[in-house]
Amino acid sequence: MTGHGHVPRTAETERLRRALDIHGLVNLTGPPGAGKSALAGELGWKHVDLEHLDLKQLGPEHLAPDLGAPDLGDVDLGGPQGAGGAGPDPAACADDGVAVDGVVVDGVDGPGRAAALSALLGRARPWRLLLISRRPLPAQDGWTGHGVHTVRLPPLPDEDVDRLAGAAGIGDPGARALVVRLAGGVPALAHAACRALHAGATAADPGAVADRMADELTDRLARERPGARTLHALRLLATVGAGDEHLLSAGPGLITRLGRLSVVRGTALGLTVAEPFRTVLETAYHWRRPLAHHTVRSRAAAYRHTLLQRSEEPSGRAELVRQGLFLTGDPALRSALFPPAESSVTVGAATPDDTDAICVLMRRWAERGGFDRVRADRITERWLAHGPSAFRLARDGDGRAIGLASLLPVGDGTSGGVDQLLQQHAEQFVTGRRTGGLFLGAAYAPDPVAHSRVLGDILERSVHAGRLVVSTATDDYQRLVRVLGFQVLGAVRDDVFRCGRPPEVSSNVFTPAALGPWLDRLGPAAAAHAQAADERLVPEVARALARLGDPAGPVDSALLAYLPTPTPAALRRWLRDAAHDLATGDDAADAEAGAVLCAYYLGRSPVTHHQVAGRLHLGRATYFRRHRRGLLALAARLRAGA
Repeated sequence: MTGHGHVPRTAETERLRRALDIHGLVNLTGPPGAGKSALAGELGWKHVDLEHLDLKQLGPEHLAPDLGAPDLGDVDLGGPQGAGGAGPDPAACADDGVAVDGVVVDGVDGPGRAAALSALLGRARPWRLLLISRRPLPAQDGWTGHGVHTVRLPPLPDEDVDRLAGAAGIGDPGARALVVRLAGGVPALAHAACRALHAGATAADPGAVADRMADELTDRLARERPGARTLHALRLLATVGAGDEHLLSAGPGLITRLGRLSVVRGTALGLTVAEPFRTVLETAYHWRRPLAHHTVRSRAAAYRHTLLQRSEEPSGRAELVRQGLFLTGDPALRSALFPPAESSVTVGAATPDDTDAICVLMRRWAERGGFDRVRADRITERWLAHGPSAFRLARDGDGRAIGLASLLPVGDGTSGGVDQLLQQHAEQFVTGRRTGGLFLGAAYAPDPVAHSRVLGDILERSVHAGRLVVSTATDDYQRLVRVLGFQVLGAVRDDVFRCGRPPEVSSNVFTPAALGPWLDRLGPAAAAHAQAADERLVPEVARALARLGDPAGPVDSALLAYLPTPTPAALRRWLRDAAHDLATGDDAADAEAGAVLCAYYLGRSPVTHHQVAGRLHLGRATYFRRHRRGLLALAARLRAGA
């Protein structure tokens, strides 16, 4: 992953120069291939790469400019005293009148390098020093107290990546869009994608493009010395989103090694791969091993489902819901909630000082939706009347408000802020049996990553509140709530925003009992979730069938919870009827499976599997396949009916 085709980043270079002027000792950090070395090259300083040095021979001379073997004893290498120190005068460190600016030390990542450099700087620190690493040095052993100032290199804007692809000879707009999407602002990934396209992959084959990118990423990670098992675990981790020891079937040693990789982060649910590397690795794995990819994701979904059922804290449930949505694999949900890019955007409650920013963002929201500005301003005033905390603001790394959502608690006290957008549907939420929860009337963020943060925050708040009611007149949000499986109640009577589209009202329950079934219904992976749920019921179905002749059984069966009348007698009737229905159905395999169940479980006298197989003229293997098919069919009918 080389730096050919470097995109000049003037603003970032100036930001780096200012940090070096102020602090003297600066750590430039960013993911592999982000362009750190290329940016440092803009300084024109002496460049030292620790990757090519023997750490045992590392000495102060490596951190001093090449001035013909200067006598370090005559030069003050104390440097800045902590953060904010000015350091010695560069002119005092000159030879023949040539001023010295500073030194760039690259390749600080890798076993032992950060520690060796820390020990060296404990004895001697030159004037201005720029240290390049993938992870911030203060997060590594031995760097507490050095006063190093961290500068994080942000991803390239999409338009710059698009220009980079164009300069690399990628003329097809679809191919360039794929480069932009997979690169996630990382220049080296963009170059790798371009090479894959030139090698014959097309925009219609994102897996083939991502495979080349994943190979080059693996080469890049060689500096961190991951073994083959660690690299395989890395792509499994990318597939499941967030993973712990159980989900990855990994011991503590492997989890520790994974956690030390620069592209891996820790979260509430375990480790996760940072974007866009996660998307690249998963896309490549899906392309190489589609069946294994499906199996890994389905297993993860079942595990998250189990944890969700046992979770007692709303914050824990919110995290599990987010992972459950990720594991559906639905392209619309992935695009809206999980874009392949990192971001420093945060979301929190607005304060009284944010009123002006709220008004500005709400006007932009109205312009984007084609809404009448006067009408939109009146709605904003109504919501602000309940206090600025009715809004959640998305902020960038500098604290600027760049997106928002209006979230009002539903109840009598806020009816003035929700009635106009709910109209005929208001009563059932404000005073009816569905009282409570949150009302979402607006959500806006022009940046896709910031928008995903806003949506994620809305879902988290909804899990805490137990219900979300949405009123929206925009097509994209109406499509999104449908993809999310919300109950669509229909449009209100009036064209509230004078845009030619009355708002449409939808709602969804986010209570603990409703979360599991809701996630099971979502996305292309819903069938996998449903099958996993049916598989869990198969042993219970077999146990209940075996006890049909017992007048007292099956009194303790877990299947009772799936019946409208949860009594043993009702369950016995249901099982008999379901087996007979299956045996008389139109599908030949299902009918054969039903016949097996009837002959083995519903006969007047006990029989063995061998006897039933002979009576039905079925081979042993076929018989047991039909037996399991019948049990699975009854489990599916029971769960679907519930």
